[in-house]
Amino acid sequence: KFAPQFAALNDDVLFGEVWAKEDELSARDRSLITCSALMAQGLFPQLKAHMQIAKDNGVTKTEMVALIIHLSFYSGWPKAWSAFGLAKEIYGE
Repeated sequence: KFAPQFAALNDDVLFGEVWAKEDELSARDRSLITCSALMAQGLFPQLKAHMQIAKDNGVTKTEMVALIIHLSFYSGWPKAWSAFGLAKEIYGE
């Protein structure tokens, strides 16, 4: 109710139209891309939510760990440490 236009864009356009285009990119691939972008920017509240979505979309713990390690060299070591903390919450030890 606070920002109905933004909510509609988020729900209808981003998650309704963009994420629904499975013929262009699978939900799994979109999750990997989204988690990469969020980690690189240090947007950890959103990253946590999208890591759960990634897990639900079939991204394994091994793949998420590999993603974080790979990005640590491009987005920064401290961001990787923070991302690992979130991954441990989502995927377990």
